[in-house]
Amino acid sequence: MQGFIKLLVMITKKRIPGKIAVVILMIVIFDTTTKAQQLSDSTTVQVNRLFEKWNKDNNPGCAAGIVKGNDLVYAKGFGLANLEDETVNTPQTIFYMCSVSKQFAGYAIALLARDGKLKLDDEIQHYLPWMQDFGKKITIRNLLNHTSGIRDDIGLSQYFGLNLDGMLTQDLAIQILKRQRTLNFTPGEKFSYSNSNYVLLAEIVKEVSKKTFRNYVDSTIFKPLGMSSSKFVDDYSEIIKNRAVSYQNNNGMFYNSPQNVYTLGDGGLFTNVNDMAKWVINFYNPKAGDLQDIKMMTTQGKLSNGKTINYAMGINVDSYRGQKRFIHNGGLAGYRTVIAVYPDLKMGFVVFGNGGDAEVYKKIDELSALFIPSYEMPLQGAAEPTVQTIVLKDSMEVNKWAGTYLAANGYKVSITSKGAELLVNGSSALAPESANLFHIVSRPSVKYQFSTDPKTKKTQLLLITPALLKPMELSRVTEKPLSAAELSVYVGNYYSDELGCSFQIKQKGAELLISNKRYNDSKVTLLDPDHLFTEYEFLSHILLRRDARNKILGFDLNSGETMGLFFKKEKAE
Repeated sequence: MQGFIKLLVMITKKRIPGKIAVVILMIVIFDTTTKAQQLSDSTTVQVNRLFEKWNKDNNPGCAAGIVKGNDLVYAKGFGLANLEDETVNTPQTIFYMCSVSKQFAGYAIALLARDGKLKLDDEIQHYLPWMQDFGKKITIRNLLNHTSGIRDDIGLSQYFGLNLDGMLTQDLAIQILKRQRTLNFTPGEKFSYSNSNYVLLAEIVKEVSKKTFRNYVDSTIFKPLGMSSSKFVDDYSEIIKNRAVSYQNNNGMFYNSPQNVYTLGDGGLFTNVNDMAKWVINFYNPKAGDLQDIKMMTTQGKLSNGKTINYAMGINVDSYRGQKRFIHNGGLAGYRTVIAVYPDLKMGFVVFGNGGDAEVYKKIDELSALFIPSYEMPLQGAAEPTVQTIVLKDSMEVNKWAGTYLAANGYKVSITSKGAELLVNGSSALAPESANLFHIVSRPSVKYQFSTDPKTKKTQLLLITPALLKPMELSRVTEKPLSAAELSVYVGNYYSDELGCSFQIKQKGAELLISNKRYNDSKVTLLDPDHLFTEYEFLSHILLRRDARNKILGFDLNSGETMGLFFKKEKAE
């Protein structure tokens, strides 16, 4: 400012010719306004208000950053990074990034592809020969887009005691993945988020670059961007200075929530707001790689049927407030992280928390709303079609479809009747399109088609919805108490070679219990002779396999996204 005043004095005293003076003034004014880009006091107050909840001196909190153009125009910490020594959160505080780490693995693959060292449609076994041949081609692109069908290593690791405070490292994750012989689904068939994909991508980077994943990312991304406080860590004993400690809130009391996953690619990144601002800028003004690399990384994936998905290479691509957006969040233990970049606006936001509070994720949209005031109305999805309905006067014809229906993955639907009307799960009314085809009154695109197998006489249900790539098949089941003799056939040891672990089903009077060497007894509930439910979250539903003589061969773990993981029933000695 003093230099600017001196310049004005010189011009006033005519020591600088008029035309030259005008040019110099324009350069100085432009340079001053671009370099000193800051938020106004009123905007800063509005931003601060969004984080008031965490602005306390006795709670964990978060740190936030706002990037405009090439500047970090707002950076501030709230709450404590460490409750024991009362260290406060600041823009320099190091947070664990959880799944926000994935975009760096995706970009590392893009850089290697640009250099001609790999191709995205290469089969993964070309670089990872220790992976089993699943009988179906899995490509690097499948890993990047979460369309591989490979099961999630964090989910699988629970069978090895992870939720009993075990430590999942990169080496253990690889050992788990080496044993896998089956998939959740055919590669390319659907999108299903699995951390295993990015653990394997980190191994591919290591194999192709001949460097550790940590060193490759450091040399090709962190150093060119000046991200000197950032590093990937897979050694839980490594000292990380200025780290925010992870906490969980339990009825108003905070407790340590130790990070127990130290894998690479899917996670593993430790960084701070100041460094991540440089990464945000790289999306529209790259210093690591170029715009072609960014374009490759942010190109949305496609399923084998040609349908486009939002997930690209470690980043979701969507729009918000009428603007193109790159976004990803993460969560593990008490860490909650999220980053959003608006490349066309040259703007981005980051928020990192350490108190286990999911409200951190909402702050990205609230920040965006402050800086992107005009926007297109968000689409509410495709307009519901107008569907022709009929009137079914025979209540018996309607009532025959009532019952409980189960899918192979344990998904349950209850169909009840009320007069000549059917209800889904006791609340959503169904309207008939024919004697066996109904739709939800409030959402006609969701349909329920009933049928009866003429041979088995079993009633089936097809759930048809835009949310599913293909209809979900469910069968009607009847809960029937079994005698002690009938229950005894379930008793035995069930072993999975893919996991290297077993579960024991035992009988106690008129009930069944399941357990193994790491987990206490859990009660088993039968909805029908083949569908078993347990109180374990990771083993909530299992489906029996039987031979032609109805003898139990074992069971498939079919729970949520994990399908067809077989446990063979071992012969009694």
